[in-house]
Amino acid sequence: MHVFKRPGRWLTAAACTLLAAAALPTGPASAAGTASAAGAAGRSAAGPAIAPVPDRYRRQLLDWQPCAGGSLECASMSVPRDWYHPDAGPDLTVAVSRHRAADPAKRRGVLMMAAGGPGASGLPRPARLASYSPKLAAAYDIVSFDQRGVGASTKVVCSDQDEVDAMFGGADDPRDRSAAAVRRTFDRAREFVRDCERASGALLPYITTDQAVHDMDLYRELLGAERISYYGPSYATFLGAYYATGFPRRVERIVLDSNIDFTGDWQSFLTGQPMSFQRRFDQDFLPWLAANDATYHQGRTPEEAKASYERLRAALRDRPLDVEGTLVTPSHLDTAATNALYNERQFADLAALLGFLDHPGQASAQTRKAVADRLRHPMGAEFIADFSAVTCGDTPWNRDGRYWVRESAEATRAHPLAGARELTYASVCANWPRSKAPRVKVTGEGLPPVLMLNSKNDPATYYEAAVRAHRGLAGSRLVTVEGGDHGQFQNGNACVDAYVEDYLLDGALPAGDTGCPAPRR
Repeated sequence: MHVFKRPGRWLTAAACTLLAAAALPTGPASAAGTASAAGAAGRSAAGPAIAPVPDRYRRQLLDWQPCAGGSLECASMSVPRDWYHPDAGPDLTVAVSRHRAADPAKRRGVLMMAAGGPGASGLPRPARLASYSPKLAAAYDIVSFDQRGVGASTKVVCSDQDEVDAMFGGADDPRDRSAAAVRRTFDRAREFVRDCERASGALLPYITTDQAVHDMDLYRELLGAERISYYGPSYATFLGAYYATGFPRRVERIVLDSNIDFTGDWQSFLTGQPMSFQRRFDQDFLPWLAANDATYHQGRTPEEAKASYERLRAALRDRPLDVEGTLVTPSHLDTAATNALYNERQFADLAALLGFLDHPGQASAQTRKAVADRLRHPMGAEFIADFSAVTCGDTPWNRDGRYWVRESAEATRAHPLAGARELTYASVCANWPRSKAPRVKVTGEGLPPVLMLNSKNDPATYYEAAVRAHRGLAGSRLVTVEGGDHGQFQNGNACVDAYVEDYLLDGALPAGDTGCPAPRR
């Protein structure tokens, strides 16, 4: 089980030798109507009706200022803690950003985007998209936000970083299925949840996708936009599908990239991830590593390369390696491996790490520092706090510890790379406070056609789940991409980029489902 983030390149070039305008209105537009009225018509959920939006939210002004260290403008908006009871409890803050359309004469509207995770920051993302696609930057005001619970918005706080490091990178081998090791996993999970309740208890029930989509619609209204277009990768496909379901008359064009099965629940989706991470490792990385044996010396066949990985992992289990104060364990290696599988460009970084672990004494001081810095915190404390709040709170989870011991044992046996960590994630959700979030049924009813993108061997948002989401979203078109990278648009794939830009700029969609080759490297 893994989270949806796209890691950056982390070894320096030297280390790798051992081992890449029209102003938006600042006030509300009454013609746009209230968020509650838009949602009531298209919402399909079991739960209380959304309350009318008080004027104090609808009439606030966004005070745009230059973002720190970039080309964007940033602001913040106040939102109710609970959209179903907006007068109960303190307000929350949601940080927002925008990149205004470069060509006012060609401006066609607002393109809203969101971040993956859940737990990643969306604030800087319009700048990257604008730089990658000047055509979209000319035609759209590109806007984003830090979702409630994240970053510059009101944040969830759980355990501190040391305790999170112990959960995800401690001395216990996650493949250890002994009674004592399993007990320690449950004990750490319960303590993590207790920390969340102590630090953020009153906030936790409201850090859900369902609440966040109402923040999004208020943002749309404060921008003065009658409708928005939307691009969302990874977890943001879940967010986008929920938004479109709740507010079908407020969306114009929708692109969902690397899809979670938003027609199902988090438990069924996340327990499918060990299979897809193992598939990506076995079918893509190991053959690549074997083909590059002359450089990395890990084995001339995939079988030899896998044996080399297991040998290094066993050595870390028997004797963790101290690298500049970071004690590298099997958990650190598995985390580095799963992170590298998100994009083929990262394969060389993982191969370099394996080479380092083979001969750590031969590495330069620069390489040792790079390895230590990268591996020190397998999971960020702020990230895992929000990830847990959303995935545990959005949809119900089985709360039977015995079930998870059996389920995770099978995941560890069949798909050990990520399956060995399933118990850590699942035991958190099994102990999470029960959620009252309404169930949202995503059908595509009343929506414009949706463009969906997914690669065949995506490790995190696996293809089988994307197909289920596609079948459950009436009128969608699925572009299947060869290979296994996570995130298809903005990944140097001319075929994918053409489909996305043609749709967002001109409304042009393929007549039916289609495909693209893997990006050229």
